[in-house]
Parts: sequence; structure tokens; C-alpha cells
Amino acid sequence: MATNSYEHLLPPSWNAQVATWLAEDTPSFDYGGYVVGEAHREAFLFGKGTQTAVLAGRPFFTEVFAQLGCEVEWHMQEGETFEPIKHVATVRGKARHLLLGERVALNMLARCSGIATKSKRIKDLAVGYGYKGIIAGTRKTTPGFRLVEKYGMIVGGIDPHRHDLSSMIMLKDNHIWSSGSITAAIKQARAVGGFGLMLDVEVGSEAEADEAIEAGADIIMLDNIEGEQLVSVARNLRGKWEGKRKFLFETSGNITEANLGERAINDIDILSTSVVHQSVQHIDFSLKIQMPK
Repeated sequence: MATNSYEHLLPPSWNAQVATWLAEDTPSFDYGGYVVGEAHREAFLFGKGTQTAVLAGRPFFTEVFAQLGCEVEWHMQEGETFEPIKHVATVRGKARHLLLGERVALNMLARCSGIATKSKRIKDLAVGYGYKGIIAGTRKTTPGFRLVEKYGMIVGGIDPHRHDLSSMIMLKDNHIWSSGSITAAIKQARAVGGFGLMLDVEVGSEAEADEAIEAGADIIMLDNIEGEQLVSVARNLRGKWEGKRKFLFETSGNITEANLGERAINDIDILSTSVVHQSVQHIDFSLKIQMPK
């Protein structure tokens, strides 16, 4: 049986992305590297901070140092939780190369692990409330860093949602207003998207949801509908369309840890939120070069 690894999800282009990070951080002379030279050194990666955290981003961290001729020995598995302070990995290589990769690797690992940690916490909370549906992120990711952020969501145990404009058709209010109606927007999207793409339509009322379902939407996003209204709308629509149309309900907008219990209801199939990746608290890591023995 094949052994699954999160790294195997990554596209062939990801190594080149790491090279751009290094190029951005050292566009010209490396003055600090001149000072420390090329003596072979060993550095310990420590997971710090004040909270239980999820390790995420190992492939990217390893690749940063691989491109600099260094080796990384991991002492934890991807997706494993740890309590600070934890010796997470050991990096070996020339001193100036260790320092060339240090900040690039730590910044990436801090954000990716922060997203994985928050994703796991939101999912665990939802499951604790009895929710059986899908917890998902959003496309509100950092330009140029989406691959890492979506990867962090997956390691944290949630659905990353659509990766880009080409991986699913999502029609929001601006699309609908520009097209003239929900029905017109769906018809135009289906004409070019074909049968292979899911079609997710944002609605703001039960009447709009009815129109989207009638027109053939696969997913109905009940945007910013909360509380008893969310329950009522979802149940009314389920009953009305049972046996006539197949679709999923998604809720999104203004979801936090504080109100998660009100939104994580089993009448809703998908709960998508940017709280798992926007303004997320990073996990503190440090890389310390050890004195020669």
C-alpha cells in the first residue's frame, strides 16, 4: 500500500516558488554571510510560543535549505501537535547558508503552522458542537503565498475550498448584478464551464436561493444569514426541493470562534470561513546555531 504524504500534493512548480523567496530576501550582497563564513555548523529549530501548535510546512522549509546546500533532519511528523518549547528539527550546513535560509524558512513555517493550528482548533470546536459537515477556508489568501496557506489548511484537517478562479465556478453578488439575474448568470457560466465544474452561487435570501436552485446551482451559499433565520431558510428549502434537485448549502461571512456554535448546524453542509487564515496568529519558531563541540 502506498504511503500518503502531504508533500505529494504539491505541483511541479513549487520548488521554483521557494527560489523566488530566497531571491527576494538576498537581492544583492550578503554582508552578514561574509562575516560568518563557511564553517560547517548545526542549528536547532525550536517551536516556541505559548500554545499547543500544529507543525505544518515541512516540505517548504526543507526545500529552502536544500537550495542552499543544507540538510534538515526532522524530529516531528507533518501535522503533529507539540507543546512549546520543542526541538522540532536540526539543520546542518555552512554557517552563511544556514543564515541565508533562516528568516525565509521561519517566516513560512510560522504562518503555515499558524494556519494549520487555527484550522484544527476551528474544526475541533465544530465537531464538539456536533457538527458533521465540512469546515472550509476561503480564497481570501495572500497573493503569491496561496499554495502554502491552502497547504496549511489541509494539514490542519479542513477543506481548503476552491484554489483559484479556474477550479470552481463561484457567482457572487457582482457577477449576478452584472449579468442581470441569478438565472442569467448561471446559464452563462454553465455554457462555458461544462459539467466538470461545481457551481456555487451566493444568495442573500430564500427567494434568491429558490432561483439559484431552479437554475441548477450545485451549492447555495447563504451569505451572512445567521441565527434562527439560517436554520429556517435551510429547512424550508430542503423541504421544498426534496426529490426535485440535488444541492449543498454553504454558510459564510462573520464566522468566529465565539459564534461558531450558532453557525455549525447540521442543516448546513459547508461552513466556510477566512478566520482560519486571515489575521491568524503565527506560531513562533527560532533557529539557533550551536557552538562546535
